[in-house]
Order: sequence, then structure tokens, then C-alpha cells
Amino acid sequence: MSDLVIGVLALQGDVREHLAALAECDVIARPVRRPGEIDEIDALVIPGGESTTMSKLALTFEVFEPIHKRLAEGMPAYGSCAGMIMLADEVLDGRADQRSFGGIGMTVRRNAFGRQVDSFESPVDIDGVEGGPVNAVFIRAPWVESVSDQVEVLGRVASGPATGRMVAVRQGHLLATSFHPELTGDLRVHRLFVDMVREG
Repeated sequence: MSDLVIGVLALQGDVREHLAALAECDVIARPVRRPGEIDEIDALVIPGGESTTMSKLALTFEVFEPIHKRLAEGMPAYGSCAGMIMLADEVLDGRADQRSFGGIGMTVRRNAFGRQVDSFESPVDIDGVEGGPVNAVFIRAPWVESVSDQVEVLGRVASGPATGRMVAVRQGHLLATSFHPELTGDLRVHRLFVDMVREG
């Protein structure tokens, strides 16, 4: 077990699944929901869930500003689904009062793949992840409409009606995916993030 501590923002969403996946990657994984806990972690995972609710709860629990500050100072973070929205500099189809942490120079569209009933799975090749495509689970997922020059596109949907859409990106110490690797038992995306944290 390493002494690397990775927090999972535990306000709402699939927190337990991320904690379990990180623990299998030989790091200390702990839920984060209070301002003081943000100073005790080396990196943060922002899980899937509902981005407007997450934004509201982050303000209510007074963790929004401490997280925003740590990210600006270079703390690594990984966001899946709603977490991707929370790391986007611009959000389309968001609510007027919705706030994101920002950090990745991308524009994302909320619920771009449709409603819950439109959820689907698709193989996605991810740059930096060996062993063939990742089986990506999309649930009311966003997609990336556009990126700045600083953003590296790591993966796109390979088939179906959303072929070619950007669904995995990285900018420096920040990683984001539209899909939920924590729901599949495939640890490769989490391992990619842990490697990013160690390198950082």
C-alpha cells in the first residue's frame, strides 16, 4: 500500500465504486465532504452523479472554494461523467446557477447522449491505456464539444450514433471521461490517473 491519498468527493453520486476501484490501485482512498479534508489529500476524484446537485452541495458544504483553490494550485483530479462537467471551463445546457470548478479548457454539453433510457455501452480506445479498448458505460453522459490547444483528446466514441465524439481528455494534471469506468471492474483508467498523480 502506498502512502498516496486520493479523495473522492462524497457529496452525491457513485462514491463507493470509485473508492473501491482506487483501493485496488494500491492507494489510500478516502471520502471527502468537509473543507478540512481537502488539505489532507494528494489528488481528488469527482464522481458521476448529477452535476447541478453536486455544484449546489459543494457550495452548501463549503468545499467548492477549497477545491477550486487546490485545483488552481496544481492538485491532480479525475472527473467521470458529472465530474467531467465539474472540471469543464464551459458548460452548455447547464442551469444558470450551476458552477463548475473548471481547469480543463473544454466546452461540454450536459446530457448530450440523451436521457437515462438512452444509456449505452461502447468500446473506446484511450491513449495511454494498453490492452485494447475500454468498455465505456455512458449514463446521461456529457460529451466534449470543443477543446483548447492545451487539451489532449485521449478517446472518442468508435461506433453508433455518437461516433467520433470526444469522451476522454487530459490537460496537465487533470483527467476527465464522459463514461463510468468505476462501474465495469476495469481498473485501467483509475491506474492511468494514479500514474498521473505519482508522476506529478
